[in-house]
Amino acid sequence: MGRPGADIVAERFGDNLRRTRRREGLSQEQLAARASLHRTEIGRLEHAERVCRIDTLIRLAGAMAVPPGELLHGIDWVAGPETSGTFVLDGGPEPSTARRRE
Repeated sequence: MGRPGADIVAERFGDNLRRTRRREGLSQEQLAARASLHRTEIGRLEHAERVCRIDTLIRLAGAMAVPPGELLHGIDWVAGPETSGTFVLDGGPEPSTARRRE
């Protein structure tokens, strides 16, 4: 993907997206329609073929009525000395049932 750490971020995001979508009982096609995206985009994101843009993150979270942070669960940035740093993936438990907007 070109940028250091992009692959591991894309993988974790894809896992989070797939898990959340399935929990919400949505097919890729249904989620795509709700988020005004093409179904193939959902597949690419879930299979870590693409890194999610911030506007797409907001669309996906809104379409599933979950906080955007749920799709970013376990993805953190750890700053290094001066201009370096790295992404780290939290191996902790998955988020509990998402709060729903009423």
